Amino acid sequence: MTLTRSTPGVPDPRGPVRRAGAGRAVAVLVLVTLAALIPLLGPSAALHGTGEAETPGAGGIALLRTVLFAALCIPVGELFVNRLARSLPGAETDTGAGRPAGPRSWSFFAAAAGFVAALGLASVVATGNLVPDDVADIDVGGLYASRDGKLALLEVNAFLLAGLCAASRRPVRQVWPLAAVVVAEALRAHPTTEHSPLTGSGLTLVHLTCAALWAGGLLHALRTLRLWPRTAGAALLGLYARVAVVLLAAVTATGVCSSLRRMPPETVLEQLTGTAYGRALLAKVLLVAVVAALAVWARRRLRRAADPLTACAPARAEVAALGLAVAASGLLTALPVPIRW
Repeated sequence: MTLTRSTPGVPDPRGPVRRAGAGRAVAVLVLVTLAALIPLLGPSAALHGTGEAETPGAGGIALLRTVLFAALCIPVGELFVNRLARSLPGAETDTGAGRPAGPRSWSFFAAAAGFVAALGLASVVATGNLVPDDVADIDVGGLYASRDGKLALLEVNAFLLAGLCAASRRPVRQVWPLAAVVVAEALRAHPTTEHSPLTGSGLTLVHLTCAALWAGGLLHALRTLRLWPRTAGAALLGLYARVAVVLLAAVTATGVCSSLRRMPPETVLEQLTGTAYGRALLAKVLLVAVVAALAVWARRRLRRAADPLTACAPARAEVAALGLAVAASGLLTALPVPIRW
């Protein structure tokens, strides 16, 4: 029996080129640091010079919301890509023994992170939307007396149930508690005092669902490609790319509609630079534009390059940009909503 070892930087006939582990770890560390700094330092930077008051603990709240969004994207993306993989008749091993195994699921760890983040956000709601200084300040029973409190409790319980489902023999069942988190976030983002709150909640529901499928799906697809044969991996990435076009269109349309509901067309340009919410929204729009350009680049490589899996390079950059966009979304939730002039 002969053992072979792939040379770093040389294409492996069984899969795409693999980066050195140290380089990948450094890249992930840098990305996570940037994603944490955006919500932590973003509120004070966005509010500078606007005359708007900063909410106490805005940085911590934005960070918790970012973790919650990321914890939602990961299992949703896994369920989505696994469903796509099952629809590929050509996704077979070289021996024909069936569809190759995918990467180890991160859903349980994501659910645990989401549970902690949701618990932290619920504690803020329980103290009157203020960061508690002591455990005694948290009025757990008061959560049942308000709409925001009930939604916060729903998210805590939903992530707990999602984690139990992820650890069970039927992890696909976590789709239901994850759907409950999406609904709770859509309702929380649009209080009943807002004009036509159901319309706003509907837009947020579609926007958040499509964004989670897009970001989480691409992450899991790239992780899957590292274990699959090249032909099957290219087929999976191509199928994901076709669906991602629809997701991008839905995210863009709902995002524009939601923004125009909060910033009327005649005030958009002024509020994009003169309000904290507008500045954060502008940063997110620029990130999404970068993501869209990277997606087009990856799709072009996938269709025209001699080796379709060269699309993995721009796709990895797309995942990084999507991670920053998720952090920008968390920042938006901690900033004061602009006034409709």
